[in-house]
Amino acid sequence: MSTIWYECKVKYRKTDETGGQKITTEPYLVDALSYTEAESRINEEMSAYISEEFKITNIKVANYAEIHPFENADRWFRSKVSLLAYDEESGKERKSNMYLLVQANDVKEAYDNTTSVMKGTMGDYSIPAISESPIMDVFPYFSGEEAELEQLERFNALKGSKPEAAVEMVDHMEFETAPEEEAVV
Repeated sequence: MSTIWYECKVKYRKTDETGGQKITTEPYLVDALSYTEAESRINEEMSAYISEEFKITNIKVANYAEIHPFENADRWFRSKVSLLAYDEESGKERKSNMYLLVQANDVKEAYDNTTSVMKGTMGDYSIPAISESPIMDVFPYFSGEEAELEQLERFNALKGSKPEAAVEMVDHMEFETAPEEEAVV
């Protein structure tokens, strides 16, 4: 199952260091199946942190292939990773980009964390850009039920397995063809 991350912008009144009230809008990431579930989850998560009234101003699908938290880090960085593949037919090198959200304390540590995440990659890659993300926090989905985890593992094993024999499908549907299509034969 693929994880879909939604970026939710939350607007609320925040107390700054001087004790003054300031209205701020901050983005958060939520793992959800739909926009509706993302809205429900961000409401649930934020009500635990914000005692006053808050408003969700925007929800959009985030363009992150993977999210990697690291211990003793407090900021999120967006790492652009270019995967390099050689196309033997055309003889050209192709790049495909993906974005990782990596937790770190500074850009150098984000680079180190990105390389440690990519360590097991079989193909060549480069890291052309790392920038600090405005994301304040990430809320992954976790039900806490062990039986659900076992069921997910079985599903992934079945999904990854290959069928033993290829089944040939016969198309029994008939369509009327237009006179122009008959003449083109």
